[in-house]
Amino acid sequence: MTTLTLYYAPGTCAQAVRIALEEAQAPYTPVRMDFASQQQRSPEYLAINPKGRVPALVTEHGVLTETPALLAYVAQRFAQAGLAPADAFGFARMQEFNSYLASTVHVAHAHRPRASRWADEPEAQAAMQRKVPANMTECFNVIESHYLGDKPWVLGEQYTVADGYLFTMAGWLKSDGVDIARFPRVHAHFQRMAARPGVQRALG
Repeated sequence: MTTLTLYYAPGTCAQAVRIALEEAQAPYTPVRMDFASQQQRSPEYLAINPKGRVPALVTEHGVLTETPALLAYVAQRFAQAGLAPADAFGFARMQEFNSYLASTVHVAHAHRPRASRWADEPEAQAAMQRKVPANMTECFNVIESHYLGDKPWVLGEQYTVADGYLFTMAGWLKSDGVDIARFPRVHAHFQRMAARPGVQRALG
């Protein structure tokens, strides 16, 4: 099987894709990008991903970007790992959750480290950054009450790529000024994830 190449940076949403690849026991080569030196803006990387962001996954068919797409790809390409529901409704529920993380939770978080994307004025950036703890709390209240029940994983008894995605974003709460212990189900999920060998390999 052709080896995939994953471009990632520690602490970014690319971590979720690396977790999925490890859980699937997929053959892949991780390439760490140095954000401190703006490597993601280099001509070499922009030729791979013109967005200048991670993750990017190089496959034999071409390059894929955007975390929800990569997670779905890994789950479907390595279907034997059972990382996504086989039925249409279950798969759509997984995509619903992943889309919420990408379109709402990630954006809420990004206003702290990336406020300059939305405003040039320092006072406007500071105002957005002050709002981050409240916005992240609101997002995780929805996850706690609507998505995480008494079952161990996001979709119930079945572990899926959505769990690595949630684990990644829950790991951002502390830097965003939010105590994860405020969300007992999210906190318990985070601890279960941290104990998984595939997650430990991805973080290693």
